[in-house]
Amino acid sequence: MTARTPRMPMIPDAEMTEAQKAAVKDIVSGPRGHLVGPFIPLLRSPDFMTRLQKTGEYLRFNSALEPRRSEMVILMTARLWTQAFEWHHHRPIAEKAGLAADVIDAIAEGRRPAKMAADEAVIYDFIDELSRARSVSDATYKRAVEAFGERGVIDMIGIHGYYSLLAMVLNVSRAPLPEGAKTGIDPLP
Repeated sequence: MTARTPRMPMIPDAEMTEAQKAAVKDIVSGPRGHLVGPFIPLLRSPDFMTRLQKTGEYLRFNSALEPRRSEMVILMTARLWTQAFEWHHHRPIAEKAGLAADVIDAIAEGRRPAKMAADEAVIYDFIDELSRARSVSDATYKRAVEAFGERGVIDMIGIHGYYSLLAMVLNVSRAPLPEGAKTGIDPLP
């Protein structure tokens, strides 16, 4: 991937509407602490951004899935969309949360990891099947409910959907990586 000019760069403070300023204030006062990545283009629709980032705040920081699990879902979603910003931002979080480097590397390469914990295999199979088939089989659903409960299944779907939406925003707006950062994932053949 080559660097491209962002289609929706940061709006200068002097050009922001009051609604945009309020949306920025809301996001920087929360657990994210700053405006970054998808929230820069989303600022063009401040009401949508505010509502969306509250959903994301729940899914990232308070979902039924512990961070290792939710970060695996995020990385699988970033891989699906070949979204370098999400990958760059979430790989270190996944590693810190305890997701093994060989699992992360396999996901980056677009292949099923050879060695995963049992709960990770459930996540991989669920998200992979949902992405390919647009639904899941009874067997896959049953394994996920047994592993995470119904709330966990809904939150897993929510994480995948939320980060898919962010990936679309990032891909369309051509949001850049931080200066000097490497993509971490390449387009699959």
